[in-house]
Amino acid sequence: MTDQPSPDTAVLEWRDGGLPVSRQFDDPYFSLTDGLAETRHVFLAGNDLPGRFVPGFQIAELGFGTGLNLLATALASGGVPLRYTSFEAFPMAADDIARALLAFPEVAPMTPAFLTACAAGARRFALGSLEVEVIIGDARHTLPRWAGAADAWYLDGFSPAKNPELWGADLMAEVAAHTATGGSFATYTAAGFVRRGLQDAGFEVERRKGHGHKRHMSVGVKRP
Repeated sequence: MTDQPSPDTAVLEWRDGGLPVSRQFDDPYFSLTDGLAETRHVFLAGNDLPGRFVPGFQIAELGFGTGLNLLATALASGGVPLRYTSFEAFPMAADDIARALLAFPEVAPMTPAFLTACAAGARRFALGSLEVEVIIGDARHTLPRWAGAADAWYLDGFSPAKNPELWGADLMAEVAAHTATGGSFATYTAAGFVRRGLQDAGFEVERRKGHGHKRHMSVGVKRP
């Protein structure tokens, strides 16, 4: 990473040797109690995945971060062709992603191809059976222009208390508008204003047990 990153690049500090923390939002990129386990608990199990995977299944994500959710999904895909679209305002440098992912040796088989794409600045690439697109920019502006409709959403922005713009009612309405009928979402947060925004947008919202020290998380299915 350069000494003076551009305003739209992630600015990090490293804690405990290998934990990336956003200096823009003062929030870590993954759980202090095993980020891969949290991804599997919240985003995969929260969306009833991989049981729902069929060819062409569309996953969409708010907050690409280190790409850990993508790598976990690729490992869980079982070779089923999937589409994965992620919205990210502050992309991490490839070297920072590589350093962060050292904490997760289980995803190591997927990382060489992934890091090659990151280093090349690729925004569309294949990862195993996944067709990946990373859309850079403020999701409040980029999501309304997206032509897709997700079968499952990973809502993984920084904490609503520190990054409320990514959890506002207008953006949650856009999430719903870009969700297929019967599509789902999952998120680690159970913040009341987030759940209300998703309910008002057209989701049946359920609070479930969270991962690790987090008491609750939220999941939901779009109403017909």
